[in-house]
Amino acid sequence: MRFMMIVKATTDSEVGTMPSQELIEAMQKYNEELVKAGVLLAADGLQPSSSGIRISYPEPGGKPKVMDGPFTEAKEMVAGYTLIEVKSREEAIEWAMRMPDPHGFGQGEIELRQVFEAEDLMDNPESLAKEAALRKQVRERKKA
Repeated sequence: MRFMMIVKATTDSEVGTMPSQELIEAMQKYNEELVKAGVLLAADGLQPSSSGIRISYPEPGGKPKVMDGPFTEAKEMVAGYTLIEVKSREEAIEWAMRMPDPHGFGQGEIELRQVFEAEDLMDNPESLAKEAALRKQVRERKKA
């Protein structure tokens, strides 16, 4: 089972306040623990929404609309993520509970969401085979 720990943005992350050295070290230690446990798939912080781009689809079948950041409502935005693969929902919660306060100022909030697997979204054998082939190509490109 894959889960994404979504780190919510704060007013500080949105103005580009960089994490303290202490927080960086705490996050590195946490990520090392995830690696040692063999559950870490990816982890990254995101730049503020001021450098972001939002693409929306305001009309069914219509052309997408492109809007440059910054965006409002920091609590609704994402400042970073950690993607893990674990055996259960409970294990995902345990890992999320161990993450240091992601912003270090008591404003941190993490949303934990399970990732759909291809089998959860489709049951057509041809579509599943096509999806498996695409994922295999991605893995092979990473190795190259």
